[in-house]
Amino acid sequence: MGTRNEQYPDVQKGRGAPSNGVPQRFNLQDREIDGDWLDERDRIDDAAARLRTEVTIEFPKSIINYNTSPDLPFDRSINAYRGCEHGCVYCYARPTHAYHDLSPGLDFECKLFAKPNAADLLRQTFAKPNYQPASLAIGTNTDPYQPIEKRYRITRQILEVMLETRHPVVITTKSNRVVEDIGLLARLAELQLTAVAISVTSLDPQTARLLEPRAPTPVRRLDAVQTLSEAGIYVQVNIAPVVPGITDHEIESIVAAAAKRGASSISFIPMRLPHEVAPLFEQWLEIHYPERKSKVMSIVRQMRGGRRNDPAFHSRMRGQGPWADLIRTRLAIASRKAGLAKAKIKLRTDLFQRPLIRGSQMELF
Repeated sequence: MGTRNEQYPDVQKGRGAPSNGVPQRFNLQDREIDGDWLDERDRIDDAAARLRTEVTIEFPKSIINYNTSPDLPFDRSINAYRGCEHGCVYCYARPTHAYHDLSPGLDFECKLFAKPNAADLLRQTFAKPNYQPASLAIGTNTDPYQPIEKRYRITRQILEVMLETRHPVVITTKSNRVVEDIGLLARLAELQLTAVAISVTSLDPQTARLLEPRAPTPVRRLDAVQTLSEAGIYVQVNIAPVVPGITDHEIESIVAAAAKRGASSISFIPMRLPHEVAPLFEQWLEIHYPERKSKVMSIVRQMRGGRRNDPAFHSRMRGQGPWADLIRTRLAIASRKAGLAKAKIKLRTDLFQRPLIRGSQMELF
């Protein structure tokens, strides 16, 4: 039995996934590391340099994703980016990279895709006579304020369309970069057209760094909660996910901190490990918390009907069994003491205005 680094040679400082295995669900072939690649690798002293973030530009023909899930409070969403540089090891979106013949491991956080035409596509969709407005979610799959947003500003462009058309929008993020768009968000909030959910998994910076290596620190996220709240924007703190045996002892502390910073509501999601996320997370436990691995995975299985993941509607977001019930009860008691409630905000749809498309005949009137 070798050392843990020998077991997981792909481990890179500053990245979340311990490995970069090729998914097998789509009959993809394992990658062959050839001599040229090894020669190039050996010329580089800094391991992190071998994993510089790569961004591929793509131009989709449509931008809104629709769903009929009974677990979700919205039926449509937008993802400006594929992949996420935050590198959260538990991220349930990792398996989506397999559809691009890429690994849900390190590829997911290093090989990203950006959609610079997202705002134009959105405007065209809103202009269609049969389009009916409803709350649109941003950040349900990958973070809209991950580091590359600073360069591409796709999320900001989407928000500009939302304000132009008076369309309701809900944002989910782990980043304090959301405050860079506070001007747009404040104007949307005045019209009751927006709410922001900020995920806080742990208050301990070391734990957060291991779980979410390139996401902003917990204190910066809480600072963002306060800044948004003071600007009149509805802010929900989402403890997502609650990692049993690693972060579940922090529930009460996170609730208290959220209330202190002005959050309007609180929520949680117990950790779920779909497809390739499960083995990645187990590898991560072996590296960082080997003494807790069996306990953590035992609790996960208890909350997921004996499996590492439960994909069934009505239970995948809530979990089941005594452990999930205990987390729910603790959150409810802490929320009541802190004066926080479940999210109840209702965004307006009656203000919607169809945009004018440049070059259309409607511009003549």
